Amino acid sequence: MFASLSERLQEVFASIGRESRLTPEAVETALREIRMALLEADVNFKVVKAFVDRVRDRAVDREVLDSLTPTQQVVAIVRDELRALLGDGPTGLSVSSQRPQVVLLLGLQGAGKTTTTVKLAHWLKQQGRHPIVVSTDVRRPAAIEQLSVLASDAGVRVHESSADTAVVARAEGAVTTGREMGFDVVLVDTAGRLHIDDDLMAELEAIKSSLAPSDLLYVADAMTGQDAIKSAGEFNRRLDISGVVLSKMDGDARGGAALSVVSVVGVPVTFIGDGERIEDLQPFHPDRLVSRMLGMGDVLSLVEKAEQAVSQEDAARLEKRIRRNQLTLQDMRDQLASVSKMGPLEKLTELIPGMNQTASQLPDGAEVNPRALKQTMAIIDSMTRRERTHHQIIDGSRRRRIARGSGTTVQEVNRLLKQFMDMRKMLRAVGGVSRSRRKKGGRRRLPTGMRFPMG
Repeated sequence: MFASLSERLQEVFASIGRESRLTPEAVETALREIRMALLEADVNFKVVKAFVDRVRDRAVDREVLDSLTPTQQVVAIVRDELRALLGDGPTGLSVSSQRPQVVLLLGLQGAGKTTTTVKLAHWLKQQGRHPIVVSTDVRRPAAIEQLSVLASDAGVRVHESSADTAVVARAEGAVTTGREMGFDVVLVDTAGRLHIDDDLMAELEAIKSSLAPSDLLYVADAMTGQDAIKSAGEFNRRLDISGVVLSKMDGDARGGAALSVVSVVGVPVTFIGDGERIEDLQPFHPDRLVSRMLGMGDVLSLVEKAEQAVSQEDAARLEKRIRRNQLTLQDMRDQLASVSKMGPLEKLTELIPGMNQTASQLPDGAEVNPRALKQTMAIIDSMTRRERTHHQIIDGSRRRRIARGSGTTVQEVNRLLKQFMDMRKMLRAVGGVSRSRRKKGGRRRLPTGMRFPMG
């Protein structure tokens, strides 16, 4: 997401940093590059012009030019303007006293409404809510069955109704079922078309009038760029949508739709879908996205992913074992499983400040290699329970058996055991420092995480 734009912006800032003194001419050169980067990212040209004008007005201020850190000043200005461009509206769903709360998902055919409906239901379950979903698309073949299958796989309740039931009646039946059975959110997956027509709009207006939904979310395919913005504007003009969900952001290296939608359509981006997994839907946080775009990472999102993957009880148990120097290969395997729950390693590196996906920017020339993590888990899974808890007993014959069982070589098994021993040695040293500080009355510090193979 925003890979090319992020790379271009960081190149611009690096060129400014090479200037001994920031001048209006240097600012103009940088703005020219920023303008080209935004246009290549498929940002609306009117939005680009207004953005560049605002940055210029602030960047050529004498206070900025004469400051001791002009480069940092320019980066801060671009960061602030990007945040303003993305808007500061509410993220997620609106707060409503309506029970059940009704949410309509709108959009053109093929934008990803059905999968987004199920992803949103899963996200609501993670927030402690109780959603039920219903499809009102009675025209598209297998649309109702598609929602039913996806929702069943995700453990989400589906309102079942006869396929020939009228559209409004299907939606009203889901609300009635939700109220009677204690569901607090009804997600309505509406019909889409390959183009906007009056029949579609009339159908959606009838559902809106009948249900009085708290949210009307327009699902836009981010890969269609400015076409997604145009259709979102038309839906907003006819239905007064409350927010936009950008789907398929993982397949859009440019991301111009996200940077244009607030200025052009006038409604906030509320959610983004950046993957095919059911977990790959998050509330849209403009400040976090801008931070990642400028290469500053996104620590808050990383912490949230870690909290979802590791329970407080498991973290406390691991902390105690590390402090007592009782770390085992099973503990290492559990931590690797937690890391895999947080998503692909490529995405995690985007959240770490200073880390980028290019191999040249990873420490010691390492590569982000998801296969290495799976291979490590396979090696540990090929060990017996006693071998995982007592690594000292793993001799030559056991190593050969483990290599055969995991489809690896003895050398790779040896490499893993050496990494594990080095990790224990490092944690023992850190634990020793922590204990000495506690004896002196200093503040206790314990390691908060573990390193994992990068390839």
